[in-house]
Amino acid sequence: MKAQKKTPETLRSARWFAPDDQRSSSHRSRAMQMGYAPSEWMGKPVIAIINTWSDINPCHAHFKHRVDDVKRGILQAGGFPIELPAISLSEVMVKPTTMLYRTSLRWRRRS
Repeated sequence: MKAQKKTPETLRSARWFAPDDQRSSSHRSRAMQMGYAPSEWMGKPVIAIINTWSDINPCHAHFKHRVDDVKRGILQAGGFPIELPAISLSEVMVKPTTMLYRTSLRWRRRS
């Protein structure tokens, strides 16, 4: 079974930007405040890129440049890329261990 291509009106991001209501007006306003023109995001899927790059984590050092490649690919495919940061624990720099932070994050999620 072949998946049908979504139209701009059926995209999830159309619910954020397209309706003529207060919430969508706020989304459009914020996008334009960040310097994006409506032609950049209107009628396009909004694709989030979660980036765990940081100066202190050598394992994720290449993500800074890799995200630019991913953004370029999303733009070429007709989407609108948005980069979101995520916590990145550096095993070699955090003493005595990052396990202290991992455990506390795990317990917070459960409660």
